[in-house]
Amino acid sequence: MSLEAKLESVRPQALAVLRVVSGLFLLQHGLSKLIQFPYVEALANVPLLSQFGIGGIIETVGSILIILGLYTRPTAFVLSGMTAVAYFQFHAPRGVYPLTNGGELAALFSFVFLYLVFAGAGAWSLDGKRTQGRSALAA
Repeated sequence: MSLEAKLESVRPQALAVLRVVSGLFLLQHGLSKLIQFPYVEALANVPLLSQFGIGGIIETVGSILIILGLYTRPTAFVLSGMTAVAYFQFHAPRGVYPLTNGGELAALFSFVFLYLVFAGAGAWSLDGKRTQGRSALAA
C-alpha cells in the first residue's frame, strides 16, 4: 500500500482530530468569559449580555457541538463567521499583518471552521451516528 493510500485511509480520523482539538481550544475562550476558567484577567467579569458575553455563549455552545460532531456544518459556519468578525473588529484595526495585530488565532479559527463547513465532522461524530440511523431506517 502506498503512503498516499495509507494517509487517505485515515483521513476521516484526522479530520475528527482537527475538529475536536479546534473545539477544545475555542472552548477555553468561551469558558474564560462565562465562568472565568481558565482565568484570564482581561476576560474576568464579562457581562453576560455584552458583546463579549454573547460571544462567550456562542463559543461555549458552538465548541461543545463541534467537539461532539453534532450539527457540525451549521455550527462551523456560525463559528467561522464569529471568529472572522472578531478578527476584523478587534485585530485588523491594529495593523495589516496577523502576526503584528495579534489576530493569528482568530484568523486561523475562522479558516479551520470554514473548512469544517465543507468537510463535515469526519469520524467519531454524532452527525455520523445520526446519518447511520437514518440510513438504517430507510433500508
